[in-house]
Amino acid sequence: MNKDNVKLAIAPIGWTNDDMPDLGKENTFQQIVSEMALAGFTGSEVGSKYPRDPAVLKPMLEIRGIQICNAWFSTFFAQGDKAKTIDEFTNHMNFLHAMGARVIGCSEQSKSIQGTTLAVLEQKPHFTDDEWRLTAEGYNELAKIATAKGMQVCLHHHMGTGIQTTEEVDRFMALTNDDVYLLFDTGHAYYSEGSQEKMLALLQKYLPRINHVHLKDVRDEIVAQVRKEKLSFLDGVKKGTFTVPGDGVIDFKPVFKILDDYGYKGWMVVEAEQDPALANPFEYAVKARKYIRETAGL
Repeated sequence: MNKDNVKLAIAPIGWTNDDMPDLGKENTFQQIVSEMALAGFTGSEVGSKYPRDPAVLKPMLEIRGIQICNAWFSTFFAQGDKAKTIDEFTNHMNFLHAMGARVIGCSEQSKSIQGTTLAVLEQKPHFTDDEWRLTAEGYNELAKIATAKGMQVCLHHHMGTGIQTTEEVDRFMALTNDDVYLLFDTGHAYYSEGSQEKMLALLQKYLPRINHVHLKDVRDEIVAQVRKEKLSFLDGVKKGTFTVPGDGVIDFKPVFKILDDYGYKGWMVVEAEQDPALANPFEYAVKARKYIRETAGL
């Protein structure tokens, strides 16, 4: 891949899990960002242990050669919380802007079951026509707010939410304006659709509107267990549904080729939440970095 176009980051969720704080509670912020840098990454998303004052956070990252590239933001447009969502989004956007990030990754969390005990593959939510309308209108407004700040909004398709499947991503992209982008996540696309072919088809379809990429691998045997035992999303995470690129079933060579052939410019972020007690975060960060170097030439 073209090194001038792509930067590599890693998410802190491999060290400490924001949805399940007990996973990795022993790992400190300084340890996390130090190990990211030592593993060879130059970017990070934002985790719960990160200071939220740019004057404090920036120097701690700069000394390690790390830049903030994005941070998760939950939207609740489908359930009608437009004013609250926009108010909180504006504060979040201003923090990211101060940190030098230009992309804001959002997830529509109305009706989401990703943090519940419900079976992720059987009980995911579905939006009504009115909920789709509210969601699209909300994201179109977020995009206008972000554009005025020189930033871009993208939707993170995610397991256990109302925008998970290819069909749901299609509907979202059709309803929103071209300045609403897609955060493409290899792991969630594969997990939802069940095949490499369908995951790559989603990537290919929306290349012009993809502005952020999560590199996440999947273990088929754990997905099969989640399906058989009707487990929740978080149960699957604890058992090892996800792992770093090169350690699961996904072949990333065509992912990198499709992005490179298109001329993708932006961040690629290793985001593979596991139980740190079972998968040493630094060890897996090094493993991911080595695989990307050998496979993508980055």
